Amino acid sequence: MRETLGDALLLAGWVLTAHVALFHLVTLLLVLAGARRVWRNRNWRGVEGHDETFASPLTPAVSILVPAHDEEAGILDTLSAALGQKYPALEVVLVDDGSTDRTFALVAERYALREVTPRPTADLPVDGEILSVHRATTGDPLLVIRKTSVGRRSDALNAALNHARHPLVCMVDADSLLETEALLQVSRPFVEDPDNVVAAGGVIRAANGALTDRGTMLEPRLSRRWVVRVQVLEYLRSFLLGRTGWADAQALLIISGAFGLFRRDVVLEVGGMDPLSLAEDAELVVTIQEHLRRNRRPHRVVFVPQTVCWTEVPESWQVLGRQRTRWSHGLGQLLWKHRRMIGNPRYGPIGVLALPFFLLFELLGPVIELIGLAAVVTSLVLGLVEPAVAGAVLVLAIALGILLSATAIAVEELTYHRYGRGRDLLGLMGAAVVEHLWFRWAHSWYRLRGLVAALTRRTPVWTAMPRVGFSGAPASAERLVPAGS
Repeated sequence: MRETLGDALLLAGWVLTAHVALFHLVTLLLVLAGARRVWRNRNWRGVEGHDETFASPLTPAVSILVPAHDEEAGILDTLSAALGQKYPALEVVLVDDGSTDRTFALVAERYALREVTPRPTADLPVDGEILSVHRATTGDPLLVIRKTSVGRRSDALNAALNHARHPLVCMVDADSLLETEALLQVSRPFVEDPDNVVAAGGVIRAANGALTDRGTMLEPRLSRRWVVRVQVLEYLRSFLLGRTGWADAQALLIISGAFGLFRRDVVLEVGGMDPLSLAEDAELVVTIQEHLRRNRRPHRVVFVPQTVCWTEVPESWQVLGRQRTRWSHGLGQLLWKHRRMIGNPRYGPIGVLALPFFLLFELLGPVIELIGLAAVVTSLVLGLVEPAVAGAVLVLAIALGILLSATAIAVEELTYHRYGRGRDLLGLMGAAVVEHLWFRWAHSWYRLRGLVAALTRRTPVWTAMPRVGFSGAPASAERLVPAGS
């Protein structure tokens, strides 16, 4: 019996070791591919290209869609950044999705809104009741839709899609600050390859702690909160390098809900946003690619390795836990809905590379880690494994993780250098260590909760994140703290 138990524990330990090693190997390949593309992109003389895009008669007009629920803390900054885009033709469609605060009142006062007769351009199903439609009288291309909330961001986006007028739609969160040339940067692939490019994303950064002024990012600064610092590091790895690598492999699975540019006709063709998905951003990207591949229509989903958007991230463990549980629940929904694509060569790299990776490492990763960790601890207690061996494997796993994070920090510093203060770089390196000492385990717990919610088919619940807003004062990020911190 002891021998059988020992064999089982040894196997579990080796499975954990192989899982960690394979994860870091794949991630390293993605990081190196992403770093290569970022470096090439940085050395490209892009300013001239952006000017050409701005002046080109082929540059398609864009509708910026902003769903908002109780966003009074930062909605005016978000709209200022969206309306201040350097772009030849755009409109902003704001959906006030049942806000109970002063979101609508602030917008109505700033832009002198006037109620107008609704003129829908599509008929996607919307569960919430459309209460009224308003247009700015200040000369700004702003349309505001008021509707009742059904607790789903996708419903608000479908309402916005029904009133958008332009061939490209840019979906952004109501807490997003767009860089002035964000649309120019991300629309360029649509201009260069209008027949094939159907969606594009860009680099998203965490804005917590930064200095801003009326929707303009003045100086990125690192928050003093470790929970925020680790997320800043996550965003660097994921957006600056990871998604760039996936895009180069033609296997990009996610374009962030904080900023994504899509061909409107294709979005309408697949029925708009899935009203029941908690991962509506990834769901849309996968649905589009599944639909086009099934119909054998050439297409490209691209990623531009340029910072296009700054967004708030959770400042408390309570809020972070709800967010990551929801993400994991949504990933489980997505993988179940598109299960026929997993490992299917018919769907190209997204089927044989991206979806299996997210299934094995993102969705099931916490389970494998939990079982493996329990096996290692039990083996140590029973004397089946030498402490030195277990310690060496643990140190190696942590060292590999820190190396990946350090690579992301180095690429950021050598290319864009957005964090000018030395203490911010030291803070990021500290976050690389802190992440693997305790953040990773807490994150695994949140993901495990989301997996259980997906397996038990719990009713999806979309919970809004408390906002602290953007600030022009260095201390504001530390002064304004949401409840639960």
